Amino acid sequence: MSTYVAKAADIKRKWYVIDADGLILGRLASEVAKILRGKNKAEYTPFLDTGDYVIIVNASKIALTGKKLDQKMYRYHTNYPGGLKEIKYRDMMQKKPEKVVELAVKGMLPKNALGRAMFKKLKVYAGPEHEHTAQKPEQLTLSL
Repeated sequence: MSTYVAKAADIKRKWYVIDADGLILGRLASEVAKILRGKNKAEYTPFLDTGDYVIIVNASKIALTGKKLDQKMYRYHTNYPGGLKEIKYRDMMQKKPEKVVELAVKGMLPKNALGRAMFKKLKVYAGPEHEHTAQKPEQLTLSL
């Protein structure tokens, strides 16, 4: 018996649309990360990018549980001395709701060149419209 290993030429990629309206951020992000990695397919191969493209719409209507709406902070450093910046979740949702979803999914992907390639297949939009109708994406409903 031999283990099946997918080849780069054999990988078939699909496009999926997920409506994030009312979904919980972390649960959505973990399911999207599985699809981007290709773990929902039988031909999943750990060292190849076998995942599909994912379009997330209505990112501005995503939800959090508990008191995270007021307590969750996003931190980054400007690479200057004393350059640690903090932004509250509530402020981030008003300015860039797409970034919130992107950061959550990016944190659940591998931290290497393969993970960066997988992340490029994620498209996030704050509203209900997207510009990928030519790819004929399938509507995907998640049972979270």
